[in-house]
Amino acid sequence: MGKNRAKKVKRAWRNISTKEFDDYNEKATRDANSGGSLASAPSDSLFVVDKSTDVPVRRKIEKKREKVLRFESVLQRNPFVKAVPSSILKKLKKKDKTVDLAQDASKDDDKKGPESGKFDIWDDQGKVNIKGKKKANPSLIPAVEVEPPGCSFNPENESHKDSLALAVAEEMKKIYKKELEPEPIPLTVPGEPVTEDDRYFLEVDHEDDDDVDEMDEENQTEDQINEDENRKSKEKRITTVVKNKRIRRKEQQKAEAEAKKIKDLSKEIDSIPDILQEIAKEDEEKKNRHLRRMVAKEERLKSGPPRLGKRKFEPAPSQVLLTEEITGSLRKLKACCTLARDRFKSLEKRGILVPSAKRSRLV
Repeated sequence: MGKNRAKKVKRAWRNISTKEFDDYNEKATRDANSGGSLASAPSDSLFVVDKSTDVPVRRKIEKKREKVLRFESVLQRNPFVKAVPSSILKKLKKKDKTVDLAQDASKDDDKKGPESGKFDIWDDQGKVNIKGKKKANPSLIPAVEVEPPGCSFNPENESHKDSLALAVAEEMKKIYKKELEPEPIPLTVPGEPVTEDDRYFLEVDHEDDDDVDEMDEENQTEDQINEDENRKSKEKRITTVVKNKRIRRKEQQKAEAEAKKIKDLSKEIDSIPDILQEIAKEDEEKKNRHLRRMVAKEERLKSGPPRLGKRKFEPAPSQVLLTEEITGSLRKLKACCTLARDRFKSLEKRGILVPSAKRSRLV
């Protein structure tokens, strides 16, 4: 009997109703779809205080104006739905945490400092160094430069002549620059050994120079002795009359110097407007000079990049067809790989790449 009862009890477990759990799950899903459970909602959103007695009767227009439209209700923020945090907010929170931790650490160190008598020499006193993003200055040079019309495959006669003249002028400038450059210092200087006769003459000249120097020194000492004797003979006893004359002369010179100073001051005071005009002119010249420098700097940046490495930027020669090479059709054009070179030179000119030297291929 006992065994059969036990079997009946275990079978009866299958008949336990799960209605409560199903109802709870349905309610939870319904609340999640509607925006949240009413139990967790604030009382302000559920209940409204009736103040109709205090408020005067409004017009229909005012009621219609206050009516919330469909798109406005959609755009309103739902208090039950939590916003998805973005990665930027997470980064800002992390930064705030690091700053707070650094400040707390500095406060703890200040509290422990006078008691322990120890301090950290590398401590920045709560300062947090956060690296900012480096913003690159935009280059004045455009990414794609349009060549003159004379460089086309089928140009007009006048434009082709102008571009040819510019190309010839550039080449001639390079040739003249090479010709006018100073000659480099030679690594070795050719020379001949000194013979015995030349060595003898050089030694004799050196001895003559030493004798001349000794004679000059003796003459100088004799002149100094004669000057000292003449000075002693000229020195005489000064009388009181001469002293008074000297004093009177000094006083007169002082008075004249003071009068001259006063006169110069009056002249300077009278010439104040002229001085102001000169200062204004100098200021204008300085401004004009500054403007000229700025314009020259902009032109320099437009023509070439700033110096990045040990080599300067060398612009590519202008791609102009000769009169013999102009055919008037794209099919008969001579094949040349200038696109990659043009892009590479453009990157160098804009200061993105460091200018490199020409490399010749080893065969």
